[in-house]
Amino acid sequence: MTDPADLNADPVKGPRAELVMTLRDKMTTAGLHRTLAVLAATPAVEGLVLAPDALLDVGEPLWAAAPFTAVLLAESTIAQLPLSPPADPVVFLDAVPITATEAAWVRLRGAAALREAWQEAGIDVRDPKRTAAQL
Repeated sequence: MTDPADLNADPVKGPRAELVMTLRDKMTTAGLHRTLAVLAATPAVEGLVLAPDALLDVGEPLWAAAPFTAVLLAESTIAQLPLSPPADPVVFLDAVPITATEAAWVRLRGAAALREAWQEAGIDVRDPKRTAAQL
């Protein structure tokens, strides 16, 4: 993962990030592994630096019949993985599935406002059967 503004990307130093998605309900998520692989490849393909509060919109369901079309990245509870110097550590980011409506909310009001709406509504963002926040 490299800074898109950097004309001479440093493949040794980094930065580096891995995406983690945790869902609470056992259900079929056919195709999710492919979607996560595409999202994880965005730094190499699109030059996007993965960081907390980044919105990654795929424009189609994250898995078969999912109501979610995007993910909002957040800091993970997984500790960074140190690498040998001069490489930056690997940072783990939670990929929280969100609906198209919630993605529009992030674009309009920001990630913090969406998280506040989830908290006020008592929404469990790890529930794959949840509804969108009433924004």
